Amino acid sequence: MKVGLVLEGGGMRGMYTAGVLDAFLDNDIKVDGIIGVSAGALFGVNYVSRQRGRALNYNTKYIKHPMYMGMKSLIKTGNIVNKEFAYYVLPQRLDVFNQEAFAKSNIEYYATVTNVDTYEAEYIKIENVFEQMEILRASSALPFVSKVVEVGDKKYLDGGISDSIPIKKCLEMNYDKIIVVLTRPIEYRKKERSKNYMYKMLYKKYGKLADLIFDRAKNYNSTIDYIKDLEMKKEIFVIRPSKTIKIGRLEKDVEKVKEIYNLGFSDTSEIISKLKSYLNTSNK
Repeated sequence: MKVGLVLEGGGMRGMYTAGVLDAFLDNDIKVDGIIGVSAGALFGVNYVSRQRGRALNYNTKYIKHPMYMGMKSLIKTGNIVNKEFAYYVLPQRLDVFNQEAFAKSNIEYYATVTNVDTYEAEYIKIENVFEQMEILRASSALPFVSKVVEVGDKKYLDGGISDSIPIKKCLEMNYDKIIVVLTRPIEYRKKERSKNYMYKMLYKKYGKLADLIFDRAKNYNSTIDYIKDLEMKKEIFVIRPSKTIKIGRLEKDVEKVKEIYNLGFSDTSEIISKLKSYLNTSNK
């Protein structure tokens, strides 16, 4: 039986996912493939490398570092999350990522990105985190506060623009069981934006990609409804926050980061028997 895992993004809301995945490690929950978006893609690699607590450790330790993320980095580099510090110095020197364990896991790992020229989502297999760091960076490169990430002859931005929760892509991969980790509670729906001056600014910079950005709410809400339908049919297993925790996308309050991580861990611990039952039940 093959198990697929879908990880939603959401900036520091992704610390909820980090808590979920650490609970997975504690309870020996195994999967065969993962598709992550943005923070989901960034934090999910630690589950594959079996580095329990790593996402919590480096975020709480460096969250207030002036060159980790914030306006100083945006003004100096054009990226609100600092490229050199967050994606290279930190995982290579300060809190070293275990690439050897990642490679030995045999878990197929995909990061979702948005192609700036085709306006479509691409799902790129990650085999070496260090060598493909620009793909992971692209998956979380937010419009306006990040530069377009160039990989070879392609240009990418945040995967959430084109596919916030890649459940349909995961279904195409023919997994027998699918787990979806969301970072918003069950009642959440995105509010649609009117195409105001901000849209015109986006269109001037990104062209037709601006349409995708402004259609995100409609597409996101439609995907959530689709997921709920699959969940009711017991075709997938969904883990989502049991309550709302107000946390900024680039939150710098360590206690809030710990709170949402702890919620992910406790929510998962409470339903772990149901998850195991789902994984052990035949689809036939």
